[in-house]
Amino acid sequence: MAYTAMSGDGTTAGDDPLQTAVWRLRSRACWADAAALLPPGTAAGSMQRAALLVERCLYTEQGWQEAEDALRTAEALAHSDEERGAAACERGHLAYAATVLRVRDRVDEARAALGRAAALIPPGAPARALLDFRRGLLAENLTRAPQAARAAYRRAHTAAAEHSDTLLLSFTWRQLAGLALRDGELAEARQGFSESLRIREELGYLVGTAPALASLADAETEPEASRLREEARRLHRLLGGVPTWLTRHLTPPAATA
Repeated sequence: MAYTAMSGDGTTAGDDPLQTAVWRLRSRACWADAAALLPPGTAAGSMQRAALLVERCLYTEQGWQEAEDALRTAEALAHSDEERGAAACERGHLAYAATVLRVRDRVDEARAALGRAAALIPPGAPARALLDFRRGLLAENLTRAPQAARAAYRRAHTAAAEHSDTLLLSFTWRQLAGLALRDGELAEARQGFSESLRIREELGYLVGTAPALASLADAETEPEASRLREEARRLHRLLGGVPTWLTRHLTPPAATA
């Protein structure tokens, strides 16, 4: 299961107290509480609120209408090209989430919105890294184009490093590792999954740590694989079964007679 990334707001030294509080709630799967802290009526606040609620949809498979409403508000308040581009990027990501989770087929909307974002967000802008990552998700999971996905993830990886977006790096490491695992490149896969896990543990990104553990387990041999999966199950239970789609991955196979 491929999942989302937002920017790393709140994860670096020197962030303001509001962003630190938002980050702590977000990292513990409390997206609605985090969104409630943000000031209404501003383009930046409404955009971040929409992004939090879109992310909640992908992790919980719930809250679609609330995310849609927040996104419409953000679109209405966007005035500059970069603000409009950021809103289009979130629009594409919400449509991607609905499609990949089989809520409703919105693949054409996702493709069009991300294309619109690419026309509005200039090359080299910090938001371009997240856009490239999401275009990679679309290519990998909806259009089944792994080579295009790999190229997009690599662009996102390079840009995230340049802009010190450490959280996004954890996502690009993971997706590139997943493609390596699919190709049978176990050493490359282990390195990528290990880097993703290391970053998330260092940032305290709890909601993303169980998926990182499970991914690394897929590239490891026994008994390490079982140890990693058990730790993933423990964290998953701690967060109330979020992300919901990880439950299927972590459920042990039924015993047979």
